[in-house]
Amino acid sequence: MGLFNTYFMGGFECSTKRRNDGTRLDLLAATRHDRYACEDYQALQSHGVGTVRDGIRWHLIEQKPKHYDWGSFLPMLRAAQITQTQVIWDLCHYGVPDHIDIWSTRFPDQFARFAAEVARVVRDETDTTPFYCPVNEISFWAWAGGDMELFDPCTTRRGMELKKQLVRAAIMAIHAIRDVDARARMVLVDPVIHVTTRSAHLRAEAAHAQNAQYEAWDMLQGSVHPELGGSADCLDIVGVNFYSDNQWFLRGPTIKPDHPLYRPFRDMLAETFARYQRPMIVAETGAEGDLRAPWLRYVCDEVWAATQNGVPVEGLCIYPITDYPGWVDQRHCPCGLLGPADEAGAREIYTPLAEELACQQQRFSSIHDDVRELANAALSSNEQ
Repeated sequence: MGLFNTYFMGGFECSTKRRNDGTRLDLLAATRHDRYACEDYQALQSHGVGTVRDGIRWHLIEQKPKHYDWGSFLPMLRAAQITQTQVIWDLCHYGVPDHIDIWSTRFPDQFARFAAEVARVVRDETDTTPFYCPVNEISFWAWAGGDMELFDPCTTRRGMELKKQLVRAAIMAIHAIRDVDARARMVLVDPVIHVTTRSAHLRAEAAHAQNAQYEAWDMLQGSVHPELGGSADCLDIVGVNFYSDNQWFLRGPTIKPDHPLYRPFRDMLAETFARYQRPMIVAETGAEGDLRAPWLRYVCDEVWAATQNGVPVEGLCIYPITDYPGWVDQRHCPCGLLGPADEAGAREIYTPLAEELACQQQRFSSIHDDVRELANAALSSNEQ
């Protein structure tokens, strides 16, 4: 048996960021998943998906310092229990409460305290091993919020500073959670990217941009900036996010999958595993419209090839698993297996993706034990 109940997972878009115009997003509310969590989990179970990524909305739970209202979380937690759905809970998906200053020296402690309170609730409500993603996509958040002003904290030229702050907070949260519940497992999620150039004088810059994808994971394991408190045990399960726009020319356009310089995803998985020797999952992948099924097929082909070459990829998460309103303009993004919810919580199924998922589930049905053996071998080697 693998780490997770099912190899294929569904991810619920749970961002709670503030955009640069001040608007607070709450994608769990916008997709009505917060209202229909039980129905959504049941729908995924009917498609053989028993493991999901989902979110906890810190800004709703701690609206006043050290005062925790679990009304937005307990119904979802209990829905997971009722449906026997295994959840990887995102504790901070780009959003913090309004009263908290992300730049403050107190921020890591504030987040760690919140994480410990979540762990107590989950420990007291459940009897299975909990999984957490402490801070989602540290590297992307540092770039988007620290360099590009796309969302909170909406600054420029502070990306590395924000990355260190988020890593410090994640490390403290990991220790705080484990102090409450030693069973807890951590999934550390960031995008994998490929940046290249056809200009000889830009090759060093392109290499630097590509290597930045590893900085947060390196900090978490303490191999760089050890003053942040990182250690090998903080880097538990590596979650890699991969979409069609994760490869681009430096200072140029996206590299399309049919381009000769497009890097096979299997090679990116192998490079990441070689660097960290940790169990891995594809924590996010997906596409919009008619590309949904072909994209899943491509990613599964690459993951299958990687596992055959000794890379222990322990799961693959379709993300988002429901359609959602776009971050910037609220446009309808047709990306999920499940469409918008009606007043009874029912969602239309996107049949081509459902059919492709079923084919891939059959293909990967025997992979759990093989991948677990690879992961255990890697862990043993890493500990020696």
